[in-house]
Amino acid sequence: MSDHHVFNSGNVTRRNFLIGSSAFTLGVFEPLSMGQGSSTSFIEVETSYGKLRGVQGNGLATFKGIPYAGSVAGKNRFKAAPPLAPWQGVRDALEFGAPSLQPGNGRPGEPPSAEDCLFLNVWTPAVDGKKRPVMFYSHGGGFTVGSGGARYQDGGNLARTWDVVVVETNHRLGLMGFLYLGDLGGEEYDTSGNQGILDIRDGLKWVHNNISRFGGDPNNVMIFGESGGGGKTSCLYAMPSAAPYFNKASIESGPGIRIYPKESAIETTSMVLKQLGLERSQWRQLLEVPADKLLNVQVELGKSRSGPLTQIGGRKGMTGNPAPGGFGPVLDGKILPNHPFDPGAPAISRQKPLIVGYNRDEMNFFFAQNHATDIYSLTDDTLKERLEKELGADAAAVLEAYRKSRPEASPTDLYVAIATARFAGIGETTMAERKFAQHGAPVYVYIFTHESDRLIPGTQHKMGAAHAAEIVYKFNNVQPASEAPSEQMRATGTMADSRPASIQAARNMSEFWSTFARTGRPAAKGRPEWPAYSTTRRATMLIDTECKVVDDPFSLERQVWERIEKS
Repeated sequence: MSDHHVFNSGNVTRRNFLIGSSAFTLGVFEPLSMGQGSSTSFIEVETSYGKLRGVQGNGLATFKGIPYAGSVAGKNRFKAAPPLAPWQGVRDALEFGAPSLQPGNGRPGEPPSAEDCLFLNVWTPAVDGKKRPVMFYSHGGGFTVGSGGARYQDGGNLARTWDVVVVETNHRLGLMGFLYLGDLGGEEYDTSGNQGILDIRDGLKWVHNNISRFGGDPNNVMIFGESGGGGKTSCLYAMPSAAPYFNKASIESGPGIRIYPKESAIETTSMVLKQLGLERSQWRQLLEVPADKLLNVQVELGKSRSGPLTQIGGRKGMTGNPAPGGFGPVLDGKILPNHPFDPGAPAISRQKPLIVGYNRDEMNFFFAQNHATDIYSLTDDTLKERLEKELGADAAAVLEAYRKSRPEASPTDLYVAIATARFAGIGETTMAERKFAQHGAPVYVYIFTHESDRLIPGTQHKMGAAHAAEIVYKFNNVQPASEAPSEQMRATGTMADSRPASIQAARNMSEFWSTFARTGRPAAKGRPEWPAYSTTRRATMLIDTECKVVDDPFSLERQVWERIEKS
């Protein structure tokens, strides 16, 4: 398995795979929020910066493309965002704002990516002064691609079904959000390596100051995110300046345990300058280079470097000690004074409840995306060879533990399980155990197990519960085909289908998450009680059509990774 993470800024990205794949595209449509045949009207809200005009109808009010900070282009490039200037009159909030500068040709229903990208979207059941819990989501796509307007994470159904307010931001990504210039530019640029995370913090600050006008409670805010969004949420959970603006968190398939060391970020900056033919003394010319040229540099570096995310992070997490050449949060000693979950869970969030978890078959997503069909014809011998190459002297112990744990599993299924553990399972468990060790607020652990029966292209192997599959479920965006606007539906297959079993799984997961947002304890009607995690019981919720709690699932596997870590 390649060490290169699929979120590198190369030819294939998570975004165009999810949106454009003819093999399995997420079964969602635009707009999810209003529903077919609904009667809509405009609605206005007075914010602290001026009036906004949104749309309401079918039990939902939606405001898109709301600016939450000033321009980050021109003289403000690589700097903390300036305050937003108030406006006169009524500003339309009817269309999504531009996503951060990134490779690709844009998404349906969104403007092209741009350097100025600090916009957020709000979905609320009503603008009525009610104090609803706020669910603040950070999108996936690593730290280089993605958008708060992506179709598969539309917040309308989650908001309407469970009476919550959903907020999603666009924020700086890649080189624009994480190029570290602190050692070159001094105090003026000392936050430059973490602007993307600071942007999200500014979005949270906007929520704190304005969400009550949208029917939300500024004192009951949950932050959550998947994959790269899980890494961002891990950083926010450990970020002193974000601490006043949220009350609980969920980190999904994105264990952000460690982040870029400053030395590695400095080396990346040197690589950028070299690509542009600049000396370190000429670094200020970065402010004049056209944005598309900087994006090209990011893409070129991404072709040969591992980037900030890794598929073999283990107890270092998916952002652990990445090689120079990629872009992600930096351990700068100021904005992020410590690694998020290393050596322990962040003390500043000790009293904030947490959910952590992953999908059972995470790596099928990546193998399918990378056309790694050879993995689906492994034999006992080729599995052993592959593991010896990747794990060296530890291969035999790992294989023995997994064969005992899963006696009926094929060589391919064993490999998918081992690779999934290295990508997310070990890291999520590590965060749970370090959070529990604080003996503060509870931590809840899950594994998403609901399967897609779709076949991985070129194989006879099911996609299963792959990476990113749960997104449409937690947003309750799995609907009966009869209720979907048929002209908007994808003609291709879907990861999320319209089977009653999938609709129920979506209802389960979205209710667990919205109840956690409301109370700090995940629960769903008719589902088992979800116990807090402890190192005595290790209770884990398996999320599916029928949910169940299992104590210490895959215990033999957990123990072998622990022995390897200690040796």
